[in-house]
Amino acid sequence: MIVSRTPHRISFFGGGTDYPPYYLKHGGKVLGSAIDKYCYINVRKFPPFFEHKHRIVYSKFENINELSEIQHPSVRETLKYLKTDYGISIHHDGDIPARSGMGSSSAFTVGLLNSMTALEGRMITKKELANKAIHIEQKLIKENVGSQDQTFAAYGGLNLIEFTTSGEITVTPVIMKPERLQKFESKLLLVFTGLSRFSSEIADEQVKNTTKNLDDLHKMKQLVDDSHAILTNANKDLNDFGAMLNETWHLKKGLSSKIATDEIDEMYDLALKNGAVGGKLLGAGGGGFMLFYVTQKQRQKVITALHNYLHIPFRFDFDGSKIIVYDPNYNGKETRRV
Repeated sequence: MIVSRTPHRISFFGGGTDYPPYYLKHGGKVLGSAIDKYCYINVRKFPPFFEHKHRIVYSKFENINELSEIQHPSVRETLKYLKTDYGISIHHDGDIPARSGMGSSSAFTVGLLNSMTALEGRMITKKELANKAIHIEQKLIKENVGSQDQTFAAYGGLNLIEFTTSGEITVTPVIMKPERLQKFESKLLLVFTGLSRFSSEIADEQVKNTTKNLDDLHKMKQLVDDSHAILTNANKDLNDFGAMLNETWHLKKGLSSKIATDEIDEMYDLALKNGAVGGKLLGAGGGGFMLFYVTQKQRQKVITALHNYLHIPFRFDFDGSKIIVYDPNYNGKETRRV
């Protein structure tokens, strides 16, 4: 039995420039962080005593014999990609609901790749893990997804990620003194809107509008460098980072008519009226989680104003996807943890 733990992510700046139609022509750049909300994937070889060959458990329960019969797109295409020829049992559990704008589908794919590779007795680098997950989601499943979610899930950390016109991806950790990092982390407020959506459907319009949105995408990419400079320069005011979130949110809303809703706009305005410096909706849009930048003085006031929504405390994750249980010969006895 193998169990992997893979983090979800929050994206601060540059979302939209991580889609291949943009970065393969202009180069893309994002600033964000993995957080301590996880996707857990448990895999083991399935005993040959049942009528079915494979068992897949997530929000649904699948007992099937052929890989082509699997309904879950990531499981189906990942196992086909790996040429899995033995019976497999896969169980998923997670801290964050699906379709919530925090990279849950990519965390699943990364975690499944990590678990399956370990089950076959091989190690995989973070770079290889991210690249293979991107290939599976973009080329095999053919979803309208960018390339940052898989990268944050694989690497973890607070990073500046660059996407080159050649397709290469470079991950650079954001270097800050511990006390400044802690101060920054404490000013971030994560709130669940209660709304879910299929990000691929929303991103479809955004991708189709890439040429029309070039000026805004260029501005959003520039904000990555500007915000990175704020974090890494101890002489700069961190509150300026929050003001930039407000700027990028208004740019992001212009990328597609499906990103914001009346309820999301009302929620955002309510937070700002009660002291939030800025914020943005995470992911493709339409629902999921809102991230706000709030000073300690105003934090409780904002939380109280948004009492109808669920507040989610979090910390940054610096591990990325990792194997937390490794026992390839599991037979029901005690497992060995690593």
